[in-house]
This record gives sequence, C-alpha cells and structure tokens, in this order.
Amino acid sequence: MPTIVPVRPALLVGSPTPVRLDLNQLNESQFRQGPDGWHAVLHLRGVEHRVWFKEAPIVSAAYTVELPLDRDFEFRASAGMRLWRGLNGRPQGAPPHAISAHRRRRIVRALRASDARSDGATYWEIAEVIMPAHGVPKADWGTHEVRDQIKRLVKTGFALVQGGYRALLRPPSRKK
Repeated sequence: MPTIVPVRPALLVGSPTPVRLDLNQLNESQFRQGPDGWHAVLHLRGVEHRVWFKEAPIVSAAYTVELPLDRDFEFRASAGMRLWRGLNGRPQGAPPHAISAHRRRRIVRALRASDARSDGATYWEIAEVIMPAHGVPKADWGTHEVRDQIKRLVKTGFALVQGGYRALLRPPSRKK
C-alpha cells in the first residue's frame, strides 16, 4: 500500500524552478474530497502516488511536502522523494514497504488454509490442496514437518482474518 504524501501550497521564496503537480490531468476517479481534505492519485511513469491536500487544491500552484515528525516520518520522506523523482522524470524505485512475492504467496496460502479449516477440512486435506507435492505417507503425518507448516498457515490465516491484516497496511517496526 502506498504511503500518502501530505502537501500544501509552497511559498516560493528563493525557489527558482519549482516542480509542479499537474492536477489538470486528473479525472473524478483520481481526485476526490473526503471529510479530512482532498485526495489525489497521481500516476507518474507507471507508479501510483497518493497525495493529500488539507484544503482545496490550487491547480496552478507549486506545492511542498509536509513531513510531520511522527512514527511515519521515514516512510513519508521516502514517498515524498519517490514523488519528486516521478515529477522530474527520474526512476522512482520500489516502495519502502512493498510486500515481497514470497510473502504475498504465504498470505494467500494462509487465508486459503484458514478458510478450509473453518469449513471443516482436516490438516491432511488442506495439505493435499495447498502442498499437493508433499508426498507424506498418512502413517507419518502425525509427526511430519508438513503438518506443522499447515498448522502454522492456518494459525496465520486466522490471525489475519481477526484483524492481523492491518499489520500488512503498516510497514514493520524497526524497533527490536
């Protein structure tokens, strides 16, 4: 999920060549008013950027990025830098907290496993669908590592369904 970049009109003191947000090109699906301000979705060179305006935007104004010194500062700063690069036609790089393909596959498998378990499937039946090549003889199933993997997937899926999915929307904490 992209980080939202808060912006406001810039005071152009000493800034000889400001970079402009081109809001003229936005259609209704990319720009809307919410209870907290105005939201825009900009597509720059194939990358989606989300921008938030506290007040109604001025189409021809130059803007500055606001970076509150809060727990999301690092991610907003990175998103602001990516937006600036996109506006200047430079490579924007990957989002700072993109979910890897491996993690996405694990999340999908966990949700499928928890759905199956909720529908009454056994761990063995779930393994046959999710890991069809596991090849574990039924006699060895009780102590096999594949059984433990399936149980962890089910547990992860239940945690996601019960609100843990919110952790996917926020980057992992760097605190140890």
